Amino acid sequence: MNSLDDLKEARARKGSFVQTVVAVLWSFFGVRKAEGHDDDVARLNPVHVIIAGVAMGFLFVLSLVFLVRIVVGL
Repeated sequence: MNSLDDLKEARARKGSFVQTVVAVLWSFFGVRKAEGHDDDVARLNPVHVIIAGVAMGFLFVLSLVFLVRIVVGL
């Protein structure tokens, strides 16, 4: 199998939105069992994981900015 076939197979995965969000949250936390990681790799679409990771990272930064503005405003 070549890398193009691997990419097509990975994009065809149909993991749910909730499964993707949970996997990204675990990655933010930094603790994950090997079997959970292996299940995610086999089940989730990598494009969806990247999009969810960027979106959650953006929301995390916005929440920190909001929190700092509240604290500084006091």
